[in-house]
Amino acid sequence: MDVRTALAQIADIVGPTGLVDGADAEALLIDERGLYQGRAALVVRPASAEECARVVRVCNEASVGVVPQGGNTGYCGGATPLDAENQILLNLSRMNRVREIDAVGFTMTVEAGLILAQAHAAAEEQDLLFPLSMGSEGSCQIGGNLATNAGGVAVLRYGTARDLVLGLEVVLPSGEIMSNLKGLRKDNAGYDLNGLFLGAEGTLGIITAAVLKLVPLPRSRQLAWVAVTDPDAACRLLVRARRESGDRVVSAEYVSRASLELVLEHVAGARDPLDKPYGHYVLLELASAEADTGLRAVMERILETALEKDEIQDGVIAESGRQRDALWALREAIPEAEKHDGGSVKHDISVRVSQIPTLLHDAEAALSALAPHRLSVFGHIGDGNLHYNVLPPPGSNLQAFKDKFAASLTAAVYELVNRLGGSFSAEHGVGIEKRDELERFTAPVALDLMRSLKKAMDPNGIMNPGKVLSQAGRTG
Repeated sequence: MDVRTALAQIADIVGPTGLVDGADAEALLIDERGLYQGRAALVVRPASAEECARVVRVCNEASVGVVPQGGNTGYCGGATPLDAENQILLNLSRMNRVREIDAVGFTMTVEAGLILAQAHAAAEEQDLLFPLSMGSEGSCQIGGNLATNAGGVAVLRYGTARDLVLGLEVVLPSGEIMSNLKGLRKDNAGYDLNGLFLGAEGTLGIITAAVLKLVPLPRSRQLAWVAVTDPDAACRLLVRARRESGDRVVSAEYVSRASLELVLEHVAGARDPLDKPYGHYVLLELASAEADTGLRAVMERILETALEKDEIQDGVIAESGRQRDALWALREAIPEAEKHDGGSVKHDISVRVSQIPTLLHDAEAALSALAPHRLSVFGHIGDGNLHYNVLPPPGSNLQAFKDKFAASLTAAVYELVNRLGGSFSAEHGVGIEKRDELERFTAPVALDLMRSLKKAMDPNGIMNPGKVLSQAGRTG
């Protein structure tokens, strides 16, 4: 089948409602950060897994690439097609139903195009919580969350996206549908096929639905914004909070003073929570499903002891839901504040929590020897994931800074992370942007296994071509 015939058949399968063109298509072809201007022979929105399967079957027969897309909020170009002649963009936003909520088994079955915030709302109607949470939850979609194994702000307590999945429905490269939506918590019948697709970024198949784990809705929360003495003190505070609260810490977020300054400068209404500036902050949240657990007293006791041990210098505990939201907004606004400042060279990295002080100390020393720069460092200290972003000096052009220094700065950061046994891709995925790093820092035997899986499952190479794994290179 030639490409023109294939495109005509795909258009017939999805119908006029499922075809996207003009300005609507252009909006989907540009990635979140504006780094990649995509091109596609066709942009479609199937209405069901069956439609999606029929589209993929045609593409497989004609060797047309299929690029799956959720909310298009990714940072690494993984959902952007780059071939105007031989790739289609398959957007899943029409497949957005909550198929079932099992309030006895604490699960929900949802389609891939459901927005994360809508999943939260559906669970809360049953007095339950789907605990995956992140700044983009108002626009990111479940399928993209699972395809990138999204992390977010509650990984310490609940795990990453893959830890919250009990089953998947997946359209395979052949156009067949693998349906495993039993929702079982125990099922050792053969290989864990679900795990192949979680974090694979659509390169092995298209996730169209999932059974997700739910937990009891928290009845009480306590949130504190505290200034810590240094990163080592931040780690000691985290250990103290986990032990003394009975491991009821949901989130522990690190914010550098430089990151907070960006928010105070660029975000309307933002206010410093404390009376004077400090170098390092932790946003610490405890939560319990019980309504009256003395959680406030637990938080106060943790902070009082930390103050006595010189781990914290000052702090404030949220006195209302409104103040809690305002404190969280300071943390969540950092990426947007960086944009307003002109942008940054981003690094989504992770190390063991105990290695964070060494990482921050050694990285600054290494980067200072390479180029004049500013830093914006923030992220999920509770699970070892930091966003280590490098900004040009004030008044400098970001693109000129990138052209001259980005490669050496990024290499220095990733080399240090690798030396510390960490990862260059903590939660944002690989996509296009980090393929070279995957080749560089992954053991050859692991790379060969990845390529063998890809070749076996997608012999025609149609699924999200060129993402995660380069199309050239060794094959198994």
